[in-house]
Parts: sequence; C-alpha cells; structure tokens
Amino acid sequence: MTPTQLRAYSAVVRLGSVKQAAAELSVSESAISLHIGQLRKELGDQLFTRTAAGLAFTHGGLRLASRAAEMLGLQDITVLEVSTAGRGRRLLRVAASSLFAEHAAPGLIELFAGRAADLDVELSVHNPAQFEALLLTRAADIAIGPRPATETGMVSRPVMNYRVVVVAGPAHPLAAVRASAAQLRDQTWLLGPSAAVDMGAIPALLRRLAVPESNQQIFQSHAAALEEAKRGKGVSPALSFTVAPDVRNGHLVQLAGPYATMESIWHSLTLADQGTPSAAAELARFAATPRAIQAMMRGAGVNVSHFRPSVHVTLWS
Repeated sequence: MTPTQLRAYSAVVRLGSVKQAAAELSVSESAISLHIGQLRKELGDQLFTRTAAGLAFTHGGLRLASRAAEMLGLQDITVLEVSTAGRGRRLLRVAASSLFAEHAAPGLIELFAGRAADLDVELSVHNPAQFEALLLTRAADIAIGPRPATETGMVSRPVMNYRVVVVAGPAHPLAAVRASAAQLRDQTWLLGPSAAVDMGAIPALLRRLAVPESNQQIFQSHAAALEEAKRGKGVSPALSFTVAPDVRNGHLVQLAGPYATMESIWHSLTLADQGTPSAAAELARFAATPRAIQAMMRGAGVNVSHFRPSVHVTLWS
C-alpha cells in the first residue's frame, strides 16, 4: 500500500468519480484504476462498485477512506516536521473559528509563541464543524472555538467565557429603548463571518430571535460590520470586551434587554492519543490561565486587511 495509491483512492472517495479524481491529480483514468485495482488485490476487498446512483462503497471501503485520510495527513505533517526540525524550529498549527481568530487569537498566540524561541505558530480559520476532521487527519494540532457536538477520541478543555452583546450607533432608534425580540428581529443585522456557520454564540443568537436571512448582511470581518453599525446602518452582535471602548466613548450603544445578549464559552480541542504534539497540549493548558485570558481580551481584533476567512494563514515566530 503506497501513498500514491491512497491519494488516488481518497480523491475517488471525495469526488465520487474516477474521471474527476484523475483530472484533479493530473493523471490518466487508467492510472487511477490501476491504483484502485492494486488496493483491491492487496486488501482483498472490492472497496466500491458503480451503480446508477454513483459509487457504492463497501464497509471495508469506507474504513479505508477514513484511514487513508489519516495516513496521508500523517505523511504530510511528518514531512513538515522534518523540514522545520532541520531548521531547528517547531511548528504548531492552530485551527480556529472566525470570531476567536479575529478577536482573541492574536493576543494569545503572541504571548504563547514568545515563551519559546524555537516555536512558530500557524493560524488558520475554519468552520468549527470541521475541527474533528482537521485533527483526525493531522491537518491541525489544536482547534479553538465553539465546542463540537461530538468529541470521540478528543480532549476538550474550556478556554474562556465570553458574552455577545448587540450594539448600534448612538442615533439608532433602539439605542434609547429596551429592545424586544420582535424589534430586534426586524432590524438590519450587520454580521461577521461567524454568522455564516451553524455553531457558536452569534448563530445561536440569530436562531433564537428568528432573524430572517433577508435582514442579514455578512461582511469580511466582524470589525467591518461594527464600522457599519457605527454609521447607523443597523445592529451588530459583538464580543462585549471588544466593543467596551467604543461604548464608553459613545461611538456605539449596547442595546438593553434580555434578547440582546448571549453567553458562551470557547473550548480547545486536541486528540486524546499520544499523537498530539506537546506544544498543542501546552497551549490547551496555557489558554485557560488568567494571563492568557488577559492577553486575549487586550487584543481588540485584527485589521481587516489581515483577515481572510477559511484560507488566511499567519505565522508568529
């Protein structure tokens, strides 16, 4: 069983087509079929069959799909670790939700990376629903954000309690009243990328109020959404500690009422087995300390030019 064979099989599983897998890997369809045939012979399993509805995978084929992704991920991280070790450095890959990445990660990572001269920290933004898959395939060493619904084979640790509040410009009609659920529901909601996923405090707040999609405007960053709120364009949910300075100086008003707040907790997630890098386990412990929490709260967000949902990667040395 070779990495080339596993890569071909993984592409077929992911794309559901030998033809598409060949196109993605820039090889011929016969080459893909040859690799699949070799796997079938070695493992003694048909792996999948073609049906009118597409490819139908056997139980063994589904198990191989899971193992193949994990093995390829281990291969990639091994190459990366050997490369960084050759330069005398370690690399810690952190996957984070967009809200945590924009507002809390910069302060945390700057403080944590500064403790070790040989450590680089790579931050990438992901949908929290992908956290477990990223860890299982070794595409990330630790994930931080909303706690996933399932955590098989994972270690989850609370990192920080936070509160989401709804704010608006000082001239907004709701700025001087106690907002009801119906009043909030009818407003234009100015949102950051965290509203585009199903997990987290902000999506939960929108669901609780039943805000229609027609009233939701999503911006590239949460900071950009808040700037629009300051101009009186609508209301915006935000972390209470990030908007506190603007509320104090009168640039924003925190709306009153029980429907305009939401409490939540960020969690760290790592693998439960011994494959978790020591730096990831150390960060999981460190992130919940008072010193780390203060660092996260002092980081009031990153500039919009440095934030790219899902694909943005930043290195701290």
